[in-house]
Amino acid sequence: MGNIETVAVIGLGYIGLPTAVAFTLAGKKVIGVDINPEIVNAVNQGMPHIQEPQLAESLSQAVSSGQFFATEKIQPVDAFIIAVPTPFKAEYQPDLSYIQQAVQSIAPVLMKGNLVILESTSPVGTTEQIAQWLKTARPDFSFPTDRQEQPDIAIAYCPERVLPSRIMQELIENDRIIGGLDAYSAKQAVALYQSFAKGECIATDARTAEMCKLTENSFRDVNIAFANELSMICDELDINLWELTRLANRHPRVNILQAGAGVGGHCIAVDPWFIVAQAPTQARLIRMARLVNEQKSNWVIEKVKATVAECATAKNCKPSELTIACFGLAFKADVDDLRQSPALNITQTLADWHRGKVLVVEPHIQILPENLQNKAELVDYAIALQQADIVVLLVDHQPFKALKPTQPWIVDCKGIWQ
Repeated sequence: MGNIETVAVIGLGYIGLPTAVAFTLAGKKVIGVDINPEIVNAVNQGMPHIQEPQLAESLSQAVSSGQFFATEKIQPVDAFIIAVPTPFKAEYQPDLSYIQQAVQSIAPVLMKGNLVILESTSPVGTTEQIAQWLKTARPDFSFPTDRQEQPDIAIAYCPERVLPSRIMQELIENDRIIGGLDAYSAKQAVALYQSFAKGECIATDARTAEMCKLTENSFRDVNIAFANELSMICDELDINLWELTRLANRHPRVNILQAGAGVGGHCIAVDPWFIVAQAPTQARLIRMARLVNEQKSNWVIEKVKATVAECATAKNCKPSELTIACFGLAFKADVDDLRQSPALNITQTLADWHRGKVLVVEPHIQILPENLQNKAELVDYAIALQQADIVVLLVDHQPFKALKPTQPWIVDCKGIWQ
């Protein structure tokens, strides 16, 4: 295998698009592949379909260089990077259908010397499954699982570990864990990522790399679950959670994370279930943490309902005469990503339940999700604070921190209005 000059990134989402841009700016000729024609058209015009600092400027630079374009059809290249969604199905079982579809699209254009990399967060063994799918489709090639010293096709796993709102920066600066199906595949993948990565590219085997990604997000989930469980205990015992956390964290070996309305996003809210699905007997703490974080959203909903009842009693009116304002829909602060968002789930549930007006303040979107339309109204914070009887803080977006609601009835899930 010679130097890799052309790269195809399959899936132009929150990870695929920034990755494609990073490779382009590092001097590679890059093809972005996506099944959504609207995304393809927007990208080719230099307009990202997601909000991320520095991405619009970098994408415009990549497109204008003539070294990057998007398409719906896969084409022959030196390296294929798969960055498609990996959701779960019923009973929290991993859904690998998007990965399988990507692999099937690659198979007809595969050439000897190609490198295939999976970036999608996946259950342990998925990279080996890719080799099997490709071997079935292309028995004319040798693969790393054939135990040859230099297979025709190299295959590796290289998960991202970036923070939304800092993707373009962390994509380049963070260390990368790169797991090859054999040493040759790992070496090829390391060389490719080092074309733009300033962080260390650390080679290991594919199964360890897959588990490493799942472990990182499960670690976060377990620690957030402790904070969320503590928040519910403090409410029961009439203790100020935020004061308690501040005091406990003065211990040199204690670092309690910030509680919230739950846990969202496509990583932390999903990945632990991949471990649980493969090791259900052993993954007891990981499973319980997931359940605690999911339950926190239901707890918030019940807290808002109780607050509505208190407000109606105090104002001597019907609950349907009251207005609820929900601040934040994104899964975390200062992003526009609504995937697996507890704030969105809470707001949808309240909009279905409440017979009065529901206002939504989310500065990072221009239109409400379809299942909130006709049930709630998207407004700016000034209107929300003027009209609301009950204020619910679900996401601590930066603009919200400067607000000072005067309503007596506040449910603050992030402690910024305490």
